[in-house]
Amino acid sequence: MRHVPPPAEELALLDHELARLDARRLQLLNRRAWLLSVLRAPAVPSPPQGPAARSFAPPYAPSTSGPASSRGTQNVLLVLGGLLLTVAAIAFTLFSWGEMGIAGRSAVLAAVTAGALVAPALLLSRSLPSTAEAVAALALVLTVLDAVALHAVAAPETDGLVFSAVASTVLVAVWTLYGLLLGGLRTPLPAAVVAGQLPLVLTAWAAGASATGFGWALLVTAAADVAVASWGRGLAVRATACAGALLTGLISLALGLGLSVSADGVLGAVGPGALLLAGAVVAGAGAWRAPSGTAVLGGVVAGLAAVAAVGGVLGAGLPWDWAVLVYLLSGAALTVVLRFRTPRPVVWGVLGASASVVAGAVLWAAPVVAAVLLGPASVTAEVWSGAPGSFRGALVPSVPWPEATSTPVVLAVAAGLSAALHLRWPSVLPERGRSVAAPGGAVLAWGAVHALLAVTDVPYAVALGVELLLAAVLLALVTRRAADAFAVTCLVCALVGSAGVGLLGLASEPATYAVSGALAVLFAGSATGSRVPVVRSVLGCASVLCAIAVAAAAGASLGWNAPHTAPLLLVVTAATALLGARLREPVVAASVELAGVFAAVVAVVLAMTDAPFLALVLGLCGVLAAATALRPERRRVAGYAAAALFVAAAWVRLAASGVTDPEAYTLPVSVAAFAVGYLRRRGDRAASSWVAYGPALSMTMVPSLVVAWGDPHWLRPLLLGVAALVVTLAGARLRLQAPLVLGGSVLALDGLHELAPHVVQVFDALPRWAPPALAGLLLLAVGATYEQRLRDARRVRESFGRMR
Repeated sequence: MRHVPPPAEELALLDHELARLDARRLQLLNRRAWLLSVLRAPAVPSPPQGPAARSFAPPYAPSTSGPASSRGTQNVLLVLGGLLLTVAAIAFTLFSWGEMGIAGRSAVLAAVTAGALVAPALLLSRSLPSTAEAVAALALVLTVLDAVALHAVAAPETDGLVFSAVASTVLVAVWTLYGLLLGGLRTPLPAAVVAGQLPLVLTAWAAGASATGFGWALLVTAAADVAVASWGRGLAVRATACAGALLTGLISLALGLGLSVSADGVLGAVGPGALLLAGAVVAGAGAWRAPSGTAVLGGVVAGLAAVAAVGGVLGAGLPWDWAVLVYLLSGAALTVVLRFRTPRPVVWGVLGASASVVAGAVLWAAPVVAAVLLGPASVTAEVWSGAPGSFRGALVPSVPWPEATSTPVVLAVAAGLSAALHLRWPSVLPERGRSVAAPGGAVLAWGAVHALLAVTDVPYAVALGVELLLAAVLLALVTRRAADAFAVTCLVCALVGSAGVGLLGLASEPATYAVSGALAVLFAGSATGSRVPVVRSVLGCASVLCAIAVAAAAGASLGWNAPHTAPLLLVVTAATALLGARLREPVVAASVELAGVFAAVVAVVLAMTDAPFLALVLGLCGVLAAATALRPERRRVAGYAAAALFVAAAWVRLAASGVTDPEAYTLPVSVAAFAVGYLRRRGDRAASSWVAYGPALSMTMVPSLVVAWGDPHWLRPLLLGVAALVVTLAGARLRLQAPLVLGGSVLALDGLHELAPHVVQVFDALPRWAPPALAGLLLLAVGATYEQRLRDARRVRESFGRMR
């Protein structure tokens, strides 16, 4: 048996265990604090401890004022001291210089500068690098002040720009030599790189150089920066040189580009072109040895500069539209980089520059293609007004066609470049690039054909034939391929082009029939030949839309107005219903039938202005829906739609005949709904009477009750009361909730409506104390028989709950 200690002994054991846990918790907290201090700052090694002391003595927690905090404080003090000395030196040079003689001035500056230059070497030998850096920074500032003082004393009449150029050159050499001699200092060499950006620019400024001269000075400076960034010593030096090369190189290339674009002729563009070409060489050389990201950027800059150089010279004497073609060809020529052994990041950069040039040329040509595609929309304002003499006659007249003559060539070259990249160098391009090149080439070639039709201003019939042929070619490509990016692109182009040629055909009656019929046949044949269900669905819907256009045109040719044309569109709906029943693929069948439903909706919209024809159209739609409901997979949706359409047709017909009684509208619906409910209850005895008979009874009784309350005659309330009484008795006899509740409610409300005038008269005849007295007697009677009434209510509720 398990021993259970007495309460006093158990309490002592619990207190001892709690004390031991508290001691352990304190030990763990101390250890946690020490670990946090180790993570925040380098830890001082703790003294060795014995095994016994390690369990009970708290671990050593070093102070936060360790070497790291001491070093930070030291750096702050050194920086402040260097700043103060620099300010003092500047103040001395500017304000106290004139109070001393020439010998004193020279002696003071020479002594201070020499001491500041020598001191860092002594400090480095004593392992004081931070102090040496501060003093070296002061020495660099003093050398600048020496140059300023030398100009003011020794050569006051010398041109300031010339002296600044010479002084900056000397300072660059001095600081570079100083940094190389004292390799432990990190400031002199980056400072020399920063100062190295000035000599050539100041020299060009002093010499009064032109914009091209400034560009060359900046470019040579950038080349020197690239050399330092490639072979310089230390990360700080290379980063500073890289930033300088980027700044001076981009400014130089911007000057060259501006001069190249604004050049008057070929001779005027040669100088800026040479500058841009040299900039491309510098950028390429820098990208050759640069890291991956910088190499890509260098390749982009080199490629764009080369395109600007060559295109600016070759296209200087050409109109702008043909100059765009020259730039495009220059950008396309950049793809030759794929034939050389060039670092892969540089290749990506050059190809990115080529893609940018091609994209810019395509964007320049895009408005022309948009005008060709969207221009036929203006034909809808003058349908069948007569075929224009040429293709441009059907487009927007505001497009400056003489300035867009090179658009087809630009688009064709861009398409050929995309095709070449996709077919010639598939292993070089990444997977995403290959997936974009082929669809992009297809879109560009398609746009080139449309632009060519507009630029050459072909005859109207030729434009229709070419666009139909182009749509047929694209659809043939779609049917022979799987659902990849190229096929989807061809499908979209075919649909957009078909919409454009369809609008273009509205200019004349024969063209409308020819274009719409040809497109319907093309889409139907392509849908039959395709093996992709989604493509078959899209093409099937497009064919149905073209058939709708043909049916609408037939009604217009017969001289019928919109309501009389509406039944013709239902022929298309009937054809789609029959075709949907024969198609085996559910997705394709559903898509085609939905397109047929759209035709029915258009027919209903056309018949809106004529109520009798609207009733006819709704009835025909109901017949088509009922025929579709014979198919098991469409029974539920099409059956409900057929019932709704028949009801709507009947109501529209009654409204057109001037019938205002609500029973004429609701009673047929109630009879049909009651028959459906009876069949439902017959097949499922557990179905609720609210589901089976509730809609049928509510459809007629509720509107009739609403009208009866405002009817001053006696016939409608009498008939409604009799009908409600019959429904109530039937519900009670058959133990059905819905007839009992609805019939009883309508009967009570109808009786209240009939008795309301007499009740009002009775209450007017009674004295004012009679109603309160009657209410009191009623309450007393109910209170005296409360238990019995409660049992009766429970029995009624149980009996009502057992009804269906």
